[in-house]
Amino acid sequence: MKIIWLGHGSFRFEIGALTLLLDPWLTGNPMLNEDQHEAATKGATHILLTHGHFDHVADVLPLSRKLGVPVVGQYDLMNHWAENEGIETIGFNKGGTVDLGGVKVTMVNAIHSSTFGTPDGPRVAGTECGFMIEGEGHTIYASGDTDVMSDMKIFNDLHKPDIGILSAGGYFTMDMKRAAYAARTFFDFKTLIPCHYRTFPILEQSAEALAQALPGVDVIEPEVLQPIEI
Repeated sequence: MKIIWLGHGSFRFEIGALTLLLDPWLTGNPMLNEDQHEAATKGATHILLTHGHFDHVADVLPLSRKLGVPVVGQYDLMNHWAENEGIETIGFNKGGTVDLGGVKVTMVNAIHSSTFGTPDGPRVAGTECGFMIEGEGHTIYASGDTDVMSDMKIFNDLHKPDIGILSAGGYFTMDMKRAAYAARTFFDFKTLIPCHYRTFPILEQSAEALAQALPGVDVIEPEVLQPIEI
């Protein structure tokens, strides 16, 4: 299994025969150069979407069309896109699990917001979520944008993820202190990867505090396009 950070909250997962893109933000992503876009997306088989904010959704429709791959996300938005945007989608909802062909994805709750900007103001794009991604004998909890929540205990009881990918930049999501609390209180991760940080000056720039708070957990500060092999 390879986990590859694309900057901010975007990831590439190579699991078995599948390559999943999570919230792939290319256009305007200050951490991913334009000449890196091809390497970031080449060979993708699916796109997973956690919510509708621009830094997660901006490239989803163009990528789906270009690559000819389905978008996997909440039923309401996926159904709308399938009917109006001419793309293939896999729509389901929180608590549901889909088998993408060797990788199982369960949608779980998150606490954030989910809107598109329009000339008439924000438009709701379903609700925010995270994913449990199961394959090759591992389970990844990709939190999406969220704060700490007691639901996380349920997630661990049901899925027992050994790999955590937690939003931890602060301001819009948990910061490092809160992410450490979530990991320590609710999970038993062997590997923890912070995300949604370093992108802008307003966000946290280092995960040192996270690592110090979690002795015994392999806290990996990712580098863009450098595979983390599990």
